[in-house]
Amino acid sequence: MKRIAILGATGSIGTQALEVAREHSSLVKIEVLTAANNAELLIKQALEFLPKTVVITEESKYQHVKEALSATTIEVLTGCNALNDVVKGASIDMVLTALVGFAGLEPTVSAIQAGKDVALANKETLVVAGEHIMSLANQYGTKILPVDSEHSAIFQCLSGESLASVEKIYLTASGGPFRGKDRSFLAHITKREALKHPNWIMGQKITIDSASLMNKGLEVIEAKWLFNLSIEQIEVIVHPQSIIHSLVQFNDGSLKAQLGLPDMKLPIQYALLHPGRPTNSFQRFDFMDYPQLSFEKPDLETFANLRLAYHAIQQGGNMPCILNAANEVAVAAFLSDEIGFLEMSAIIEETMTLIPFILSPSLVDYVSIDREARKIASDLVTKKKKVYQIEK
Repeated sequence: MKRIAILGATGSIGTQALEVAREHSSLVKIEVLTAANNAELLIKQALEFLPKTVVITEESKYQHVKEALSATTIEVLTGCNALNDVVKGASIDMVLTALVGFAGLEPTVSAIQAGKDVALANKETLVVAGEHIMSLANQYGTKILPVDSEHSAIFQCLSGESLASVEKIYLTASGGPFRGKDRSFLAHITKREALKHPNWIMGQKITIDSASLMNKGLEVIEAKWLFNLSIEQIEVIVHPQSIIHSLVQFNDGSLKAQLGLPDMKLPIQYALLHPGRPTNSFQRFDFMDYPQLSFEKPDLETFANLRLAYHAIQQGGNMPCILNAANEVAVAAFLSDEIGFLEMSAIIEETMTLIPFILSPSLVDYVSIDREARKIASDLVTKKKKVYQIEK
């Protein structure tokens, strides 16, 4: 029985993780559930899975959650600091970090320092502080198990292999809803159009990142740290069907790929129950449904975010942190109809030029760097918002 804490239980990854837990109730025990502000769903989940502790980080909703669970023995906590504390519990074997954005960094660090294995669905943690996170995991003897479908695929392909034999990896990208479109088309797309991903059902932020190819850029940075690769060993290939989740090419020229339907429950189950592969009732792949698999090069001119991500990790230091913070601000502004789709890349690129480069920031530095980047990006949103509203 593996005892799990799910940080971000009410989001897309969190709810699918609970589907996995429901499927394997004899193998998984939910010890902790947390949510930012979706109190009603958190209450419903808690009443079903009866964890030891729940955390609602929005303090105004604490009393409501506490009263709703008063007939149970569930401990109810609130506040962001509670996330850092709750992952240290002795009854926890693994922490699934499914928080969105920079918010996942501190709880992940706390979990590692407490000796907990981490199923990582929060790619921003490694984007911002990958070198520090992997060093900490090595220091405390904890495993980082990737939940992203692409990194899970690489992780599975490397099973039984030596990293020294890896020539390169290919991260596959669906291309999102605007694959093949040009910048003149992207200048007029709406939030509603951008949220229609052709293959995957995900949360709003990651869906917009997928549409802009920033998600793939963040995955490139994450892969560098997870698998101890040089940036030259990581290549992105567009694969519209999303059946091949990623590939590894070895020194002898052979390739290994992991295939499957685009269903996040598969990599979630693999991370939570690794190294086992228990039988499940999930839909099976049928080759006849996909008689052709195709591949294309990504368009780095039209989708500038992928180019910016490569630039950030090539520079290193604080640049990926700046990239991530500016992107979070830009995506939020786009989702609020304050800026257009192409303005996101412009804000990210300008923010990266306005903050001094730091080669070796500490974990403490990242907090102030993130704050500064968000302030600059927010100011740029305000300027571009005025222009955007006039043009609109």
